[in-house]
Amino acid sequence: MSKITTIRLTRYQERLARMLKALGNPIRFQIMETLAAKQTCMTYEIVKTTPLAQSTVSQHLKVLREAGLIQGEIDGPATCYCIDPDGVQWLKEQIEGWLPECCISNNLSEGLTDKQFKQTTNHDDGCEACS
Repeated sequence: MSKITTIRLTRYQERLARMLKALGNPIRFQIMETLAAKQTCMTYEIVKTTPLAQSTVSQHLKVLREAGLIQGEIDGPATCYCIDPDGVQWLKEQIEGWLPECCISNNLSEGLTDKQFKQTTNHDDGCEACS
């Protein structure tokens, strides 16, 4: 019998994981792109951009709202949605600072070649994904 290990995340890690999980669904990702392009949308407008029923889209909107990525304002019988600028800004900041040592592209923009970066970081040249 295998032993299950529980990983404890900080409050910030949990928030980041929730946001990334929400964006990992293609429909929710598409909804975010729609809201970014149009700034605000009523629920029925978002439904028209998907192949899903209104009730299913509402569930996706709930996940995005609970993750802190969008805001909804009730306007009569409908809800008007927009991107939550504070939530998205927080996500951008976390992504920018997350795993800072992993991305070669940042070092390339500083004028280092792949070879120079690997040499300065003792990066294993045997790694096929990075060569």
